[in-house]
Amino acid sequence: MGRGRVELKRIENKINRQVTFAKRRTGLLKKAYELSVLCDAEVALIIFSNSGKLYEFCSGPSMARTLEKYQRCSYATLEANQPAKDTQSSYQEYLKLKAKAEALQHTQRNLLGEELEHMGAKELDQLEHQLEQTLKQIRSTKTQFLLDQLSDLQKKEDLLLETNKALRIKVLHLIEHAFMNCTQMFYD
Repeated sequence: MGRGRVELKRIENKINRQVTFAKRRTGLLKKAYELSVLCDAEVALIIFSNSGKLYEFCSGPSMARTLEKYQRCSYATLEANQPAKDTQSSYQEYLKLKAKAEALQHTQRNLLGEELEHMGAKELDQLEHQLEQTLKQIRSTKTQFLLDQLSDLQKKEDLLLETNKALRIKVLHLIEHAFMNCTQMFYD
């Protein structure tokens, strides 16, 4: 008995969406590998999750070479008024930005404590130092925030003490005035 046809629309439940993404990504990567082995095809697959994490598969010598080959084939039919130099520089810029994005994602994963097993002692020391500096900066900002908050609370306390003092004086005047009225009534 086969599975029913799945309605293709965005999965609203975030957890179900993530599970489906992981399963289908794995299946897609497996199919790409199988196609490359069975048919001796050069296959390149690039997947970005909704959080921006990169997943890729390349059966060729490198993703860059496969992308260059793709670039040559797909842009060979460009209009004659666009020089090949512009296309090549755009592609080079794309490769630089891609490498930069991958490096930033790798750094972010390292800062989150992921993928540390391939780092050497020196790199781990640098990462630890960077995290310590960041932690110091966060603590400094937090301390300043708390000091500012404390200062505001002290000002409010002083204001309330002043108000309380003024109210006590007013109450004493009212008691004194009432006492004088009672005394006056007593003598009258």
